[in-house]
Amino acid sequence: MKTIFKIVSILVITLSLFSCDNDNNPSPNDTQCNYEGLTFLDTGNNTQTLIPEADLTTDFFPNNGGPGIPAVEIYGGNPFVVFTTNAVTVGATENINIIVNGTTYPVTVTCQRAGTQVGEEFRYDVAANNVEAEYCVVIDSVNP
Repeated sequence: MKTIFKIVSILVITLSLFSCDNDNNPSPNDTQCNYEGLTFLDTGNNTQTLIPEADLTTDFFPNNGGPGIPAVEIYGGNPFVVFTTNAVTVGATENINIIVNGTTYPVTVTCQRAGTQVGEEFRYDVAANNVEAEYCVVIDSVNP
């Protein structure tokens, strides 16, 4: 009985430390990227990385829609994914289309971490059809 308790305790601690926890309220990684790239929680509650951050390019456009109207574009990887949003402040939500290998999918994105300079992070919760993923990326370029 003591051994089972130890195993269960270690399992609970491990899951609490390494779970992505996507958009549960409050999500413990809202203010930092624990998993970089495009990640999701599988049916076994394990974080899986679909595309590592190193395979993605993130461009921040401070004036994309005119003076002071910013946007973020994230692209790259295999599968090739293109993601562009105007939700660039913490808490901002937007319904957009994400393109995966040429196929368009409607999703809702919520910005949970927002940077503005090269090397800073953006974190997005991406949800569609009861599926959630997390984009956590580092800004590669700022294009005025």
